Amino acid sequence: MLKEFLDFLKQYGVIGLAIAVIIGGKLNALISAIVDGILMPIITFFIPGGEWQTATLDIGPFHFLLGPFLGAAIDFLIVAWIVFYFAKKVLKEEKVTKK
Repeated sequence: MLKEFLDFLKQYGVIGLAIAVIIGGKLNALISAIVDGILMPIITFFIPGGEWQTATLDIGPFHFLLGPFLGAAIDFLIVAWIVFYFAKKVLKEEKVTKK
């Protein structure tokens, strides 16, 4: 039974997937720290009214929360770029395509 279970883990790449999830979670934390601690203070300079987390845009009766949106958008772009770079350079893909 134990051998069968280990074969299952190897065949379906469960351990590799678990490692990828752990590394992905830590990468997300690192990227969020870079965005929150380094990039957004620079962007805050261009957003009037204080800290970027609370930056808003009021258009008539609408109240848009720019800070959280900008932070999430920059996080996404950085992570997407890292995934693209990994696929292109590390996996030696000539062109990143869907397989």
